[in-house]
Amino acid sequence: MTDYASQLSEKHSRLTSLLSPYTDSSDPQTDIFSSASSHYRQRAEFRVWHDGTDLYHIMFNQETKQQYRVDQFPVASMLINQVMDALITRIKSIPVLRDKLFQIDYLSATTDQIVVSMLYHKKLNDDWIEKINELHLDMSNTFQIQFIGRAKKQKVIVNHDYVIEKLTIHNKEYTFKHIENSFTQPNAQVNCHMIEWVASHTQEIAGDLLELYCGAGNFTIPLSDYFDNVMATEISKTSVNAAQDNIAFNNIKNCTILRMSSEEFVSAKNKEREYRRLANIDLDAFNFTTVLVDPPRAGLDMATINMINQYENIIYISCNPDTLAQNLQELIKTHTIERSALFDQFPFTHHIESGVILKRR
Repeated sequence: MTDYASQLSEKHSRLTSLLSPYTDSSDPQTDIFSSASSHYRQRAEFRVWHDGTDLYHIMFNQETKQQYRVDQFPVASMLINQVMDALITRIKSIPVLRDKLFQIDYLSATTDQIVVSMLYHKKLNDDWIEKINELHLDMSNTFQIQFIGRAKKQKVIVNHDYVIEKLTIHNKEYTFKHIENSFTQPNAQVNCHMIEWVASHTQEIAGDLLELYCGAGNFTIPLSDYFDNVMATEISKTSVNAAQDNIAFNNIKNCTILRMSSEEFVSAKNKEREYRRLANIDLDAFNFTTVLVDPPRAGLDMATINMINQYENIIYISCNPDTLAQNLQELIKTHTIERSALFDQFPFTHHIESGVILKRR
């Protein structure tokens, strides 16, 4: 296996190559934020393999597609490793919990809370509910654990379906609700670096922030301390509800969350269509000087690019450097790259998380 420093250098070279055509410098400087080389992921998903009386987690080799047994997973948090071992040991001897179980998902937090989702090819009946409650009582003696059972058109929650995470950004602690089966940043350490990097390079900017693809408020909540007002949009109802809770947890008074896609917000901002969700909101009353986008792997559509390029400052967080480069072909017509960064959320993989801050020409 390539050593960590070498693989990080390779990612840096690739990102530099992709960004260099869009910078004014022949050797653009990129801030690099490394990760711990193990136990950095707060989430993990495993298929479950039944082999006679034995039962264990499996994963699949991405190249050969061959399955392999996983008893410990060094990539995942220490808590996930502890729980996955304890859980499998227990459910092996509980027929109603192991029968037709095909997948187990883990969501942990640095607060030592964990949610375990167990997925089944069967209806979850009263016997299952009785046994999962007994298991919860047993394992709660050791872990801050919650269980969820999932089957076709069924979701059974034991207590609740989230963890409470606490992240420290520039020496201030923020509280977040992370809900099972919804998007959260997987690498808590690097995520904090990512938020701090954005905050450090925008804290002198006046005015209001517009954020698209805000999720549960990962950037929204901390950045509210650096802007007069923040308006953030997200299409997922689950994430919007979590974001509203996170605003309340952190006693934020200057944030507005809208359940809208970026395309819908663009049409509303351009006065192409009216939305009841905006009935009591005057978009023209906001002094948006800065826009932050954290789009899915496909990047930004042209309508969104043509809207965000009207703002003085653009913060673009990307999980796909190829689509970032494609979008920069358009964005550099109106903006210049002021800063760039590599956030190594996924060590020893080809995935690159990056960020650029652009300023209007």
